Amino acid sequence: MPNIANNLKYLRKKKGLTQQQFADEIGIKRASVGAYEEDRAEPKYELLKKIAMFYGLTMDELANDTINDKWKPTPRGNAANVRVLSITVDEDDRENIELVPVKASAGYLNGYADPEYIAELPKFSLPMFRQGTYRAFEIKGDSMLPLQPGSIVIAEYVENWNDVKSGQTYVVISQSDGVVYKRVAFKYKEDKGLKLLSDNKSYEPYWVAATDILELWKAKAYISTALPEPNPEPTMETLTAMMAQMQKTISTVVDKK
Repeated sequence: MPNIANNLKYLRKKKGLTQQQFADEIGIKRASVGAYEEDRAEPKYELLKKIAMFYGLTMDELANDTINDKWKPTPRGNAANVRVLSITVDEDDRENIELVPVKASAGYLNGYADPEYIAELPKFSLPMFRQGTYRAFEIKGDSMLPLQPGSIVIAEYVENWNDVKSGQTYVVISQSDGVVYKRVAFKYKEDKGLKLLSDNKSYEPYWVAATDILELWKAKAYISTALPEPNPEPTMETLTAMMAQMQKTISTVVDKK
């Protein structure tokens, strides 16, 4: 990929680093830097992500854009809140899934961008989540029933907030609300932020301002100790209601003939 080679060389020189200094920063050999910049080799996925984070870029920008003095990054939400994400990796250099328990959620607002804080969080991995950056959040309260309090939501990091989709669920990290798990009503609006909904209809929807949002994570799975209950046996009332609905449907079909 010639774009990666040219971009790596440009970014390194722009930052005023020698190949050895850059290699030391990333934790690779200087010879590898030369091979990447001369397009004799390509960095693997995890290394490419690490380099992108080092420069505050997306992997797509690093791999596909032509980065030079005229290049401008793609807007990613509110510019003041765009930060390099802190991650941890296992002994095979694969990203961990860090767990943010309820008791750590308040500290997460201050430590989410601090590598030392993230390194102290509990960590685990799941074979179905190998590609991407994931974090797990323990949820509290009953605003997202039937998901029970204490459930752990596994979510994927959203780098570009314009990728947020209406009707889907996200873990939203904000200065005012902390860590919340909600459904999004509309796509992200830079002038307004996000409108958040609870699946429990007793909670009113509300807006969280763009300037208030720190991180967005798209829900992918959950872990819960509350196992599903079997479907209850139908009662006489439910059977009567079902029969009435069937009769109404049949009458409507007959009337149309």
